[in-house]
Amino acid sequence: MSTTTVSSSLSSLSLSQRLMAGLLALFLGTTLLVGTGFAGDYRLHNGAHDTRHAMGFPCH
Repeated sequence: MSTTTVSSSLSSLSLSQRLMAGLLALFLGTTLLVGTGFAGDYRLHNGAHDTRHAMGFPCH
């Protein structure tokens, strides 16, 4: 039986790749947060609101 281990390290990525990944994560997170915060449907907004409180994030 043969086992192959694939190891990936953050240091193997170039600075521009790490920066792009960080910016993409920031954009996605901001889009999700703002999108649910200003959602027209009250159920989506209230669901996000309750989740923020359950995780300990104050919002008002």
